[in-house]
Amino acid sequence: MIFTLLSTSTEFVRFEELGLSKTLLEIGWFQLRWYSLAYLAGILIGYWYLTRLIKQPGAPLAQRHADDFILFATFGVIAGGRLGYALFYKPDLFIRFDGEGLISYQLLRLHDGGMSLHGGVLGVMIAIWYMTRKENLSYLRFCDYIACVIPFGLLFGRLANFINGELWGRPTDVPWAIIFTDTDPAALPRHPSQLYEAASEGLLMMFILYILFWHTRARYKPGMLFGTAAVVYGISRFTIEFFRNPDSHLIEFAERTGLSMGQWLTVPMVLVGLYFVITAASREKQPPIATQAA
Repeated sequence: MIFTLLSTSTEFVRFEELGLSKTLLEIGWFQLRWYSLAYLAGILIGYWYLTRLIKQPGAPLAQRHADDFILFATFGVIAGGRLGYALFYKPDLFIRFDGEGLISYQLLRLHDGGMSLHGGVLGVMIAIWYMTRKENLSYLRFCDYIACVIPFGLLFGRLANFINGELWGRPTDVPWAIIFTDTDPAALPRHPSQLYEAASEGLLMMFILYILFWHTRARYKPGMLFGTAAVVYGISRFTIEFFRNPDSHLIEFAERTGLSMGQWLTVPMVLVGLYFVITAASREKQPPIATQAA
């Protein structure tokens, strides 16, 4: 009864009333969108924070490695995120037929949207593998340091999702529900799940990794920070998917399997993360220090 009264007495916020625009700057044909800026901010602020981390004792990489890695990471995020989205969520982007025959250029239309966090993570991990193999560095400890900067990208990316009015949540009667008028044909009040994800995948993970890195010996335990990031993200994503509306072309999959595609993809992530957290202590040792002149 109380919930019914609340839902009928609450005037839900309509998205357009927030005054948000997908485009930050538009000059002729050129458009600078918040989504693009989110990727750029995540990479640049992540790079700045990484330079702070590697100045602490026991860093597994030097400044020149961080400078070189920013290019590899950018490519890994974009290529991995797009390929992951096509592989996990929309395979027809690889091969699609239209009235004139076979086309595949849709995969390259990044401005149309469609990026997978899981694919982006795999892309970055491949970039780390290449970098560490090339420079003879510790792969797992490199992953630990990169894990600490990932929350910045997640935070900005989810905020950009909200500004774009995309990836909204399931219908709800909570007072803070939002009606995404422009993008939701049903125009129903929905959970702002993008903000839930920004808080948990971004701010919460950032706080936990900050405490572990700066106030414990976690950075001397290969796999501890990387594993913690995987567990925090996996649990956060799995939980919030219950409030997030599945992609329209994957609703049937979620109903058939009982879980969304995002939830299924987080299961191996959490298991792998738990393994590295549990076994991290057995790998603890005073690591070789990468000098800044290296």
